Amino acid sequence: MRWSVEGYTFPILKILLEEGEEVIAEAGAMMLMKGVDVETIQIDSEDSPWYKAATEAIARKLFTGETIFHNKFRGPGELWLTSSLPGQIEYVKLVDDEWIIQDYSYLAHHGDIKIDLAWKGKRGIALGDLIWLKVKGEGGVWVSAYGELKWLEVKEGEEVIIDNMHFVAIPENIDWEVTKLNMKTFVLGGEGYAIKVRGPAKVLLQTRILPPLAKALARFMPSKWLSLAERFL
Repeated sequence: MRWSVEGYTFPILKILLEEGEEVIAEAGAMMLMKGVDVETIQIDSEDSPWYKAATEAIARKLFTGETIFHNKFRGPGELWLTSSLPGQIEYVKLVDDEWIIQDYSYLAHHGDIKIDLAWKGKRGIALGDLIWLKVKGEGGVWVSAYGELKWLEVKEGEEVIIDNMHFVAIPENIDWEVTKLNMKTFVLGGEGYAIKVRGPAKVLLQTRILPPLAKALARFMPSKWLSLAERFL
């Protein structure tokens, strides 16, 4: 399998599939395909009873917004995928390990990989976000995010504090905890909960986050009261 990412702000993931090679992508990610076969599937339905697979799929939809169905593309042929967000695409290689990724950052994967829900527990309650996605197995996952993507290497003995919304992907077994900044910083500085990471660790971060964009767009969205008033004008 050969692949490349072309473009920067609005990139395209181009994949050349050989005979028998497969890529599974989120619904709506396909931009172009040439020669490949496509099949709509429910993730993990082949490895679990239908009722268990359906329950897990619905839970992913409810808690993370991830689509219940995915598309499987089989070579030989060429496939172009795009992200729903303006920003970069990065590849996370899995070698019989587990990674936790931001729920809306998953784009596609290949290989023997299982997708599950990752419960944050008490840490998630503090963050106001209970669920991430967990990917595990052998292969690779393409992730996308809003803004640029940066790998951070935290060395042995080092400790960093990162705004929780800037996480994109982290190894499941790293040492991290939720920390709350002081009240003055929370009220005046716009910073609330953060995540403290202790090395050694490798973390994938995004430079932009969605809430400020959503707030900016909301200023230009008509309210329901304005919409009702317009009907009588």
